[in-house]
Amino acid sequence: MSSTVYVDADSCPVKEEIIKLCGQYEKELVFVFSYAHNMFLPEHVKTVQVDVDKEAADLYLLQAVSRGDVCISQDHALASLLLIKGVTVLSPRGHVYMEEEMASMLQSRYAAQKARRAGRKTKGPRKFTATDREQFVHALELVLSTGN
Repeated sequence: MSSTVYVDADSCPVKEEIIKLCGQYEKELVFVFSYAHNMFLPEHVKTVQVDVDKEAADLYLLQAVSRGDVCISQDHALASLLLIKGVTVLSPRGHVYMEEEMASMLQSRYAAQKARRAGRKTKGPRKFTATDREQFVHALELVLSTGN
């Protein structure tokens, strides 16, 4: 079973759902966010505030997580590094990242960044929906209940 659930919290749209499910499954919960974001979370939720540098939360998470932990993040690069450590990583839309898909995800991310630097417009993420929220709750509940 997973020991701790970490949240890359700066732009996480499912904070309340995470708090509720971790409470139900009695999981330790840690929200990691930068000083630039003010979050008002229940007292029982552990919080770690990091510097406002772009990668500060990622660097903290990389050092803090251990095999068997769970991390919620929409950052593909972070997910790829955490998977190597034996961490289960979910997106806020309920996608459970898998090692075998990371190369193509990172390649797509790189191509989009390169296009933006060249002045081309790229598509951003699609709007977060109620269905995304439901899929996330289902995925997290499955992970917490089975330890996968």
